[in-house]
Amino acid sequence: MVHVLGSRILLHPTDPDRSRAFYGEALGLAVYREFGTGPERGTVYFLGGGFLEVSGRGEEPPSSAVQIWLQVDDAEAAHEELRAKGVTVLRPPKREPWGLVEMWIEDPDGVRIAVVEVPDDHPLRYRP
Repeated sequence: MVHVLGSRILLHPTDPDRSRAFYGEALGLAVYREFGTGPERGTVYFLGGGFLEVSGRGEEPPSSAVQIWLQVDDAEAAHEELRAKGVTVLRPPKREPWGLVEMWIEDPDGVRIAVVEVPDDHPLRYRP
């Protein structure tokens, strides 16, 4: 069996500086580490219990099959903050039939990002 000690999402954006501005400034993700030099240097951001690495340069945007899920305390507050920073909001926060409050945004390469609030009454918060 594979014993996983850590994980991260790897993105190779078409414009690394633009993507670093998006993830570091617009989303405000904290930097875990940076490596390399020049415009295609790598930056690894904290994502709660995981990491997001933006490094290198891709010829094409990532596949639409790549999506990121970010849990926040308050989806409505995140919506207001991100709109004020000019982030493209695909859909404002909405309580889904499965009980989560979800908002959808996208990064500069069109990677869809679910910004999710787990309400207090949701089964994910249930502790037997």
